[in-house]
Amino acid sequence: MRNSKIYVTVDAIIFKKTQNKILLLLIQRKNPPFKNTWALPGGFVDENEDIDTAVLRELFEETQINLKSLEQLKAFGKPFRDPRFHVVSVAYYGFVSEEVEASAADDAKAVAWFSIKELPELAFDHLEIINFALNKIDTNEISY
Repeated sequence: MRNSKIYVTVDAIIFKKTQNKILLLLIQRKNPPFKNTWALPGGFVDENEDIDTAVLRELFEETQINLKSLEQLKAFGKPFRDPRFHVVSVAYYGFVSEEVEASAADDAKAVAWFSIKELPELAFDHLEIINFALNKIDTNEISY
């Protein structure tokens, strides 16, 4: 048996509807890898931390958005998706109302809402994760 460590991360896919557009929340990374590139809010699960708790913590730490829960979407674990080590990320999604504001904190250099039709270049495999979410979730049914 190989002795290789696998890390677990969480990613939050946060949507909001405004003026008939669906927007997606992204953070600009402050640190390598992919420094200054846009990414989903998220990060490493702490030792002895539940993944459902970790995604809410990471979302709040990076964007100051405090939610009670998110829906688990899927795990993404292709080798080399993170250039540092083998990382499995559990993606979650949720919807917020148009009034919800975000502000950058922790290791997020900036936060912004992007139209799902006009996304910037993304870190890691986050475009794949977002596309999976968009194919799985009917964003036309967003209601508050």
